[in-house]
Amino acid sequence: MRLTRRRLCSSAIALYCLFSLYAAYHVFFGRRRQAPATVVRGLRKGAAAARDRHGQAEQPPLEMEEWNPWEGDEKNEQQQRIKNRLQILNKSTKGKTHISVQIWSKAAIGLYLWEHIFEGLLDPTDVTAQWREGKSVVGRTHYSFITGPAVLPGYFTVDVNNVVLVLNGREKAKIFYATQWLLYVQNLVQIKKLEHLAVVLLGNEYCNNEWINPYLKRNGGFVELLFLVYDSPWVNDVDVFQWPLGVATYRNFPVVEVSWSLLHDERPYLCNFLGTVYENSSRQALMDILKQDGHDKLCWVSAREQWQPQETNESLRSYQEALLRSDLTLCPAGMNTECYRIYEACSSGSVPVVEDVMTTGSCGNTSVPRPTPLRLLKAMGAPFIFIQNWEELPAVLEKEKTLILQEKIERRKILLQWYQHFKSELKMKFTNIIESSFLTTNKP
Repeated sequence: MRLTRRRLCSSAIALYCLFSLYAAYHVFFGRRRQAPATVVRGLRKGAAAARDRHGQAEQPPLEMEEWNPWEGDEKNEQQQRIKNRLQILNKSTKGKTHISVQIWSKAAIGLYLWEHIFEGLLDPTDVTAQWREGKSVVGRTHYSFITGPAVLPGYFTVDVNNVVLVLNGREKAKIFYATQWLLYVQNLVQIKKLEHLAVVLLGNEYCNNEWINPYLKRNGGFVELLFLVYDSPWVNDVDVFQWPLGVATYRNFPVVEVSWSLLHDERPYLCNFLGTVYENSSRQALMDILKQDGHDKLCWVSAREQWQPQETNESLRSYQEALLRSDLTLCPAGMNTECYRIYEACSSGSVPVVEDVMTTGSCGNTSVPRPTPLRLLKAMGAPFIFIQNWEELPAVLEKEKTLILQEKIERRKILLQWYQHFKSELKMKFTNIIESSFLTTNKP
């Protein structure tokens, strides 16, 4: 009896070993004879296309015939990773508050904010239209934008709680008009039609902006945030922030698209200056310097004695062409060091040569012994050529003559990339400030 049991056990073990060997053979060798069904389905279309081209089927690559015994596990792991990522994303956005902000633009710098920094579109595209509007989403903020002569206090429906008002406070007549808007908004706040207000202000070139002080929230007013053009000593990055002047959108300076020719074309002029030359100004000194060594023959220079606010189609084309055909753009200080020409040169790939001097007035940081201008641009690492005196210009131009085209192309790339980064950073900074302030004060 014991012998019979031993034989049965031995036979069972032998059968188990034979079955294991048979299974192993099929796992590691048998499956190679036929590709998995999923691979075969994938090959049929390719094989049919190959027959159409060559009259016979092409051999599939060897790698596609190999079977991966861990394929199922890898797919499951990949699906789980994707699922985990989606869960993390959902958790990060769950409960996030979105806000709607409307921008009322009653100054040309509003178009720089919307079209150049936010890269937003306007409908209609006609710049002479009485009413133009657009929409954009940045971060958690849904922006809408309105501008045009028909945008007047009390003549349009207010259906938002948060507003950014873009105003011009450069001179007395503009200040009067801006004040009417602020009084209108004040009434909306008092009757609970508006909750939050920020102002983007084209300030006075001498930084004399005292007129808006009573409207600031810190002084008992209702303006929570102020984005101010020029180097005002008020800038504290708490409730007052510096904002760039930008291009002259009031003269219809366009958004310049980066192209191959913008980067790579040879430019026939060393530099350019087209603008008003005031008597006994640094601009007059610049013109004298250019004439001394005949550099005015190598640069595109067109000076006028009186400022002309209105741009004709011909003068705009001439100015744009000068920027696009010059390696350098000379940027002498006017009423203020910051000028439209700086930003227009950046958009055209022409390096600004900036007169790095603080103009007269109340601008600059009074806590610094020798304040310097353009702190916003400098803080962002602007790749400009800064000079203290135009007597330094001849050396700059002589060096420029020694540069080969490839060196100029690389410099243009750096400038254009910096300018795009500058605008992108401003867009995110602006939105972060709006969200931080408006959403915080929304909480009970």
